[in-house]
Amino acid sequence: MIQIKNLTLRRGVKIVLKDASVTLNPGEKVGLVGRNGAGKSSLFSLIAGRLQADAGDFDMPSKWRIGQVAQDMPETDQPATDYVLDGDLPLAEAKAVLAAAELSEDGHAIGDAYVGLEHAGAFDAPARAQALLLGLGFRTDQLDAPVNSFSGGWRMRLQLARALMCPADLMLLDEPTNHLDLDALVWLENWLKKYEGLMIVISHDREFLDAITKVTVHLDAATLNRYGGNYSSFESMRAERMEQQQAAFGRQQEKIAHLQKFIDRFKAKASKAKQAQSRVKALDRMVKLGPVLVDAEFDFEFRQPQSLPNPMLTMRELICGYPRPPVAASGDTPLEGVGAALGRPGAGTVASTDPIVIVRHVTRSVMAGQRIGILGANGQGKSTLVKTIAHALQPLGGEFTEGKGLSVGYFAQQELDLLNEDDTPMQRMVRLARETGSNGQDAREQSLRDFLGKFRFVGEMVHQTVGTLSGGERARLVMATIVWQRPNLLLLDEPTNHLDLNTREALSIALNEFEGSVMLVSHDRSLLREVCDEFWLVTSGGVLPFDGDLDDYQKWLLDVSRANARGLPAPPVPGYLPAAPAPEPVRAASPAATPKSVARAAADNASAPGSYRRDERKQTAQTRSQAANRSRPLRNEVTQIDGRMASLSAERAELEARLASGKLSGAEIAEAGRQLNHISAELGRLEERWLELQTEIEAITADSMV
Repeated sequence: MIQIKNLTLRRGVKIVLKDASVTLNPGEKVGLVGRNGAGKSSLFSLIAGRLQADAGDFDMPSKWRIGQVAQDMPETDQPATDYVLDGDLPLAEAKAVLAAAELSEDGHAIGDAYVGLEHAGAFDAPARAQALLLGLGFRTDQLDAPVNSFSGGWRMRLQLARALMCPADLMLLDEPTNHLDLDALVWLENWLKKYEGLMIVISHDREFLDAITKVTVHLDAATLNRYGGNYSSFESMRAERMEQQQAAFGRQQEKIAHLQKFIDRFKAKASKAKQAQSRVKALDRMVKLGPVLVDAEFDFEFRQPQSLPNPMLTMRELICGYPRPPVAASGDTPLEGVGAALGRPGAGTVASTDPIVIVRHVTRSVMAGQRIGILGANGQGKSTLVKTIAHALQPLGGEFTEGKGLSVGYFAQQELDLLNEDDTPMQRMVRLARETGSNGQDAREQSLRDFLGKFRFVGEMVHQTVGTLSGGERARLVMATIVWQRPNLLLLDEPTNHLDLNTREALSIALNEFEGSVMLVSHDRSLLREVCDEFWLVTSGGVLPFDGDLDDYQKWLLDVSRANARGLPAPPVPGYLPAAPAPEPVRAASPAATPKSVARAAADNASAPGSYRRDERKQTAQTRSQAANRSRPLRNEVTQIDGRMASLSAERAELEARLASGKLSGAEIAEAGRQLNHISAELGRLEERWLELQTEIEAITADSMV
């Protein structure tokens, strides 16, 4: 087991842990949670032996083998399968023993070495390594591709596979889901459930933690608190514990006040001096409880769109892809850079100058109020489709029609695609204010500071260069720029990659309150469940409707996997009524090899009748849009009332300050009193109207949810 007793750990001047204690037992699956910057990765470094404690005790069996994902990007021409195989440390040791025995030509040693190889699982090791690669999304033709031919995200998957290959007693996983799509995420969950050693995982994916962990350790205020249960259980137990602590603090404060009141009243009276002194001692002996302090919750909201065109946009026979890179002098063009740009693994050479087609014959519309989740394996074209809609890529063919007044808010998978490393948040907002034609008070520096403050950019952080910001900070800055532009269509491509759980929850709430349309690509199932009421599936070069929820999608993925393992045709996509047999989904398939009939079938499906569940979700989206239209005048009036009430409150405060100054004449005092009465009366009327409007808005919202 791992035992931490009264441990103190510092990183520079920061105290990560202070007098922290916790015990973790073999076989437990532990979720390590805490706000960003609390020190979770530092604790991992301590456990892995890269850091030493400043005080206290840390005890772990010396013979335990640790499996963890290396954070450095591998640079090697070694084949992918061999690279993963090298992660099996017992196998590598057995191979080294055999090599030494063969070098010494010792027959007995050679025999013993082969027995050691068998115990290390040498004979099925390649199959196990390839099963890991296939589960994490690699194709069979990529199993022997050199590591350097893969893009950065796929190399991190190789690092994950290499870590999983090691038969470890302790597995340390720091954000293992960041580079995975839903398909690979579901596979990883099932693999980790079968892992028999002690596992500690850092993740901001609530459903992932709930699925695989049975113990939660919360790192907060430099202390470690252990809870039995997954993340959802931890939240409930922590809320109950905080409530109890706050109640105990309140009771103690009452007792302290009672004792202090007695002391103050009777300490000068001789007849009560002894009793007063005894209460002073009782007060000194009392172990003072502190109030419950929690991190300030992060919240924001999208501004009301200026218009809601319907439809937002229409695609007819749309073809999405990339222009072919310039042909090299040799006549062949390395595709490594293109593969990285597409987010797909592998490399090759081409001589053609034709564009690279990823998704074709897309015929679909986005209506006002729709919440669309875009599903599909990595490399199928989800990001390509979103980039084309966002005008980051030009369509290669077909028609693309935008509704009048369409305003797109685009969140790219890589935040730096939308930001300049040398910019500061303030510079970015100043430039954005100019680009959007903002003027007046909204464009003043203090107003921009206040706006950035809502996204946790406070003090000198507004002048910190983007290149020095963390991933989460860059994500919040991109979100701030989107909110500023008041879009009516949000295109979000993996917006949660660097966000902690509190920020993800704030994003979910903001999206649910957003009046416009949403198109969301994410591996965060909790966000998809809470936001989306309709799903599109990007597969085999086409875009199909998926009639079902995420549970249906996970079941369908499992059915596809079983069919592939048995050499059977893939099951049809739920809700898809093709004119021809449904295309078999192929993970990260080559778009160039996609049969045109498959993609054409996707287009035909746009006019095919949907099932009841899809119609129901469309009706929900239409109802939400109608509710937004009905409530918009009421919301506008609420905004006006809020402004007037703020103005009156400021006026009242000014009058009260003048009255308190004692410098007014009798006539001025009387006039100020009359003005205060008028202000109070008007505020009362406005408050009553505000309550009436809120009641009406809530009634409209409730009707739309029935």
